[in-house]
Amino acid sequence: MEVLKLLIRRNSVRSMGFRSGQFSRLESFSTSCQWRTRKKVSQYSTVDTERYSSLVRTVMSSKTSSQTPSSIEDEDYQLYGPVIRSRPPSQHKKDSSKPSRASVTRILQKTMPPEQAFYLERWKRRMIAELGEDGFKEYTLNIFKQGKLFHAAVEETLTPETSPEEDMECPSEVAGYMESVSHVLNDITGVRALESAVHHSTLQYLGIVDCVAQYRDSLCVIDWKTSEKPKPFLHNTYDNPLQVAAYIGALNSDSNYSYQVENGLIVVAYKDGSPAHAHFLNTEQIKPFWEKWLLRLEEYADK
Repeated sequence: MEVLKLLIRRNSVRSMGFRSGQFSRLESFSTSCQWRTRKKVSQYSTVDTERYSSLVRTVMSSKTSSQTPSSIEDEDYQLYGPVIRSRPPSQHKKDSSKPSRASVTRILQKTMPPEQAFYLERWKRRMIAELGEDGFKEYTLNIFKQGKLFHAAVEETLTPETSPEEDMECPSEVAGYMESVSHVLNDITGVRALESAVHHSTLQYLGIVDCVAQYRDSLCVIDWKTSEKPKPFLHNTYDNPLQVAAYIGALNSDSNYSYQVENGLIVVAYKDGSPAHAHFLNTEQIKPFWEKWLLRLEEYADK
């Protein structure tokens, strides 16, 4: 396993050497894009199957639970459909011909560093002490609801079919968030995908990309986040850069997308309407997060 980790480190720091493809128009916004042209090869899209045979084999054979924490329910719901709490006995048998595919958020949640897990649990206990069990459940449900409404509002704003003359009604719950990201939206053009599923064909993990678009003339995988506290620095976003790196790797490997993405953007929106923080990651900045993502994926495979 140590040898595998060294190989991952060596492979992940090589020069990426890819360029974004040229697309003149938006083809589709669905989660199953129709682009089928030959993809360029990039460091993110390819994995040496022989070198990583242990990792790939374990990832493809690992089991995933049908019970998911609230922090990963949204992506899992979009990828797998509603969570089924109970099934007839005949459906409990595992179909060995279908390798399980975990979502990016599930993998990150299951491999959360102990220190990060400690602070999250301490925050949860403090909130329960303040709000009570039922109050905390209601609080988390409201946060989840606001996040979905915010993503829907951003998607509607960026959808070309929406006429600029239309008077779009923004839900009052997310009006502050939309005001917060307004200056970022002004810098976004050439949208290519919204809420679109991506799949790494070798490492067999899945994810839902919030947006792929040009941000100040750089093609990016864009991830929209909401926060109650300011996050002016990249390290304040915890595992978000790993999530973006994982999405870039999956998209660049997915044959449904004919282009390659070099950059990432994490946008943190605030309910009070204060200007969102936009953390841009170029190719060189993404490299170490892709390396860390591979190690987290290996850790998940070993569980």
